[in-house]
Amino acid sequence: MEVTAPAPDATRTTHATDPAGPTGRLAHWLAGFRLDDAPASARERAKALTLDGIACAIVGAQLPWSRTAAHIVQKFEGRGDRTIVGWGAHTSAPGAALLNGTFIQGFELDDYHPLGPLHSASIVLPALWAASEGELKVSGRQFLEAALAGYEVGPRVGMALHGAQMLSRGWHSGSVFGTHAAAASVGKLLGLDAARFEDALGLAGTQSAGLMAAQYEAMCKRMHHGFSARNGLYAAVLAEGGYTGIKRVFEREYGGFLSTFGEGHDPDASKITEALGERWEVERIVIKPYAAMGGIHSPLDALFDAGAQRELRAEEIARIEVEVSHAVYHHGWWVPERPLTPIGAQMNIGYALAVAVLDGAAMVRQFSPARIDADDVWALLPRIEVRHQPEFDAGGPLKRGRVRLAVTFTDGQRIQIERNASRAIESPQSNDEVAAKYRMLTDGLIDSARQRAIEDMTRSIEDLPDVRELLALLAPPVAAAFD
Repeated sequence: MEVTAPAPDATRTTHATDPAGPTGRLAHWLAGFRLDDAPASARERAKALTLDGIACAIVGAQLPWSRTAAHIVQKFEGRGDRTIVGWGAHTSAPGAALLNGTFIQGFELDDYHPLGPLHSASIVLPALWAASEGELKVSGRQFLEAALAGYEVGPRVGMALHGAQMLSRGWHSGSVFGTHAAAASVGKLLGLDAARFEDALGLAGTQSAGLMAAQYEAMCKRMHHGFSARNGLYAAVLAEGGYTGIKRVFEREYGGFLSTFGEGHDPDASKITEALGERWEVERIVIKPYAAMGGIHSPLDALFDAGAQRELRAEEIARIEVEVSHAVYHHGWWVPERPLTPIGAQMNIGYALAVAVLDGAAMVRQFSPARIDADDVWALLPRIEVRHQPEFDAGGPLKRGRVRLAVTFTDGQRIQIERNASRAIESPQSNDEVAAKYRMLTDGLIDSARQRAIEDMTRSIEDLPDVRELLALLAPPVAAAFD
């Protein structure tokens, strides 16, 4: 049976249904956006964010839960022609987007936006990689332009829902509004006009989901942003083909994205287009220095600040008291019980502080199963108390990263530290420091020549004739960070 493409619809408009509304304004901006519209600082940060995402994918590709996911998805989706990072294998485009997003978010090492909390690289990159291996040849310049579109859209939709409030309510925030980031990126790559961008955003919104109870022990927490990458990819592809989505998805009163996910919480649609094209959200995305949930970074910084005043020895610590905001408390504190899974450890303030006292670090090794189950950690954990401090809920979203940490020693000395935000927010890493993180994470997982080639190609991606060259470097198997 021969399948023919539908005839073009001569009556179809290229404009959004309401160009002045929040959905229409965003759709028209996306359709008109060009790489040169972004300042050099935003373009460079987008490349650094992309390199960081690649590092996280290499670490995540061969983790135990990633292997489980890869085997299941390959069996279900088949071989296909789209790259699975670090496996030397291929699967379908949706399957590759799902897996590669799962890998990047696989070990809590990836970026986050402090106001519209999502992990942008784990959504944008997998969707774009999958779209870049189709019939369309994609240059590095086109890829960077599309990535920037996604890096801008995701946080803006999150801020319209008041960001961290979503976490307090039990939603996995990034997987709720990450679909729009992926749809914007792939839509840009496909050259959608404003009307079809409106459809893509509507198709993305109707596929949004994610429950934060996944943080305690479920493998699926690792996969939530992969779901968004896959769903946003589908949203853009469907829209390109003429399949319509919800019109004016952000402003619909009944069943709209903001009215439904923000019910009773006064969502603010103006945040989606506020200073659009003037303030670049990619420059506010945080690169993680620790392998833990973003809300734990400020407590970790405070702990290390205390350690700078007196060496932290577990046997000399009587107790550690931590006060945090509502969003961080509900996202990052429960009394941990043994056995604790790596995902639970990476989301739990108490565990992260305990292992940081003992090891002086909170990176990959500190959250491996063997380290999590060590007796010295569990001996220290009962001496750590975490409390919600209501005064930290006031003052706007950035103030919700405030922390007050006190270490009381057995000899009676007490050191108290207060921070308004994590060090990574207050003093973002330079692009060279992000590259150093990439090299540190990938040392021993890939050979040095491949490591250098990936870094060089990513940091000058706008000069790349075909993104498949980069994917060819990402495709071969990588070593496991741990078993």
